[in-house]
Amino acid sequence: MTSPQQPVPARPTSRDVARAAGVSQATVSLVLGGKWPGRVSEVTAQRVREAAAELGYRPNLAARSLRLGRTRTALLVVPALTNEFFARVYAGAAAVAAEHDFGVVLYPSPDGTGPARDPFASARAALDGVIASSMAADALDALHGADLPLVMLDSDPSDTGPAAHVNLDIADGMRQVTDHLLGLGHRRFLHLASAVDTWTFAVRAEALHEALGAAGDATVRTVRAPLDVGAGREAAEQALAVTGERPTAIICDDDILAAGACKAARRLGLRVPDELSVTGFDDLALATALEPELTTVRLPAEQVGGQGMEALLAVLDGRPAEQSGLPVELVVRGSTAPPPAARA
Repeated sequence: MTSPQQPVPARPTSRDVARAAGVSQATVSLVLGGKWPGRVSEVTAQRVREAAAELGYRPNLAARSLRLGRTRTALLVVPALTNEFFARVYAGAAAVAAEHDFGVVLYPSPDGTGPARDPFASARAALDGVIASSMAADALDALHGADLPLVMLDSDPSDTGPAAHVNLDIADGMRQVTDHLLGLGHRRFLHLASAVDTWTFAVRAEALHEALGAAGDATVRTVRAPLDVGAGREAAEQALAVTGERPTAIICDDDILAAGACKAARRLGLRVPDELSVTGFDDLALATALEPELTTVRLPAEQVGGQGMEALLAVLDGRPAEQSGLPVELVVRGSTAPPPAARA
């Protein structure tokens, strides 16, 4: 014989909270919606919060979204899902979004850096805002044209269309790399540059040339390759096989290209770092999988995503978004050493 099924307790409502606190439902809405300052006393607000906690009350987010015309959903557009950096950006954005009862939809642009197509019948109806990482703002026209607030990450701060920018101090990262290598005694460099035409890689190239130009006696040759280990290996191998004085250090635009450079060195019988130093950029998991481990620039990807979400929330609330360059850090590992001449 089965026992009678117990009735499911009714979910507490704002009316229950109002009754327990001795206030109106409108006051409950003001307090729990964060709109009470200047309208409700601190004592009353505290009483409402305590009543809600005791009853286990949670706002009906779906109903509130309908009232406010909000979906509580942000779209994060990235060039690709194959790069660990963007997965970490998403993790940071999603963590902050969850604290504010928001969701984040991840959308890789089908054309890499753009243009990104509207993944919905109407982005305006499905989203509250868009965050885009490492792309040009004009690549988001199809989405931004829906009058959605747009926050750009790791992108050109001179673009005036986005509502806010969150950037890394990319130039300083490249300066840290060049200062490190110059300090070791290197003067002949190969720049293994990304073939992707975006602001972040342009900044790396500009900072590199400025830093080496200031050294006076340094030379650099640039070769470009797609962001792929195999392509990086081929480009580095061809550059290193050219007759004449061989570079003693390869500065790579990211860790994936650096992995290709290390493979090229091994194929040519060059020992890293004894005969050739190699540096990367990003500090992906790949950096410590290489042997020797890679000297690279650590980028706080989760913090980029988190601040991007914070900026979007500020824009939606009508508050000024914090816009500042996030610091980056050179991590020195085993792939760099003084050039052979300096050790002789």
